[in-house]
Amino acid sequence: MDHERGRGVLAGLLLSAGSFGGDGKQPQVTLRMHVRHEHLLRWVTTMVPGSKLYGPYHHGGRSYFQWMARGDALVRELLPLLEETLVPELDPPAAERLRDMTDRYAEAIARSRERAR
Repeated sequence: MDHERGRGVLAGLLLSAGSFGGDGKQPQVTLRMHVRHEHLLRWVTTMVPGSKLYGPYHHGGRSYFQWMARGDALVRELLPLLEETLVPELDPPAAERLRDMTDRYAEAIARSRERAR
């Protein structure tokens, strides 16, 4: 799959199923999917260097993996794509979730961007 198509697939996954939040100190994006999607989630990990895949977890009758991007991996690798593609014209709720996260963690994002310079 070429790079641009991969970026589109990643953006679509996160737009539809991604969780945008944080741990109180730094932002994080989480994608939780059934274990049958392990191959896809491992591919997502290669698309976002520094992101991590956790699991499999089994509880509550569910079996799933959880992919996470946080800190510099999120800010430097993923956030530019999200800011470009998760726009209100495409999906207002997803754009609002992203905006809430970036507003809540604006200082941490700014520090990470400054370190990258």
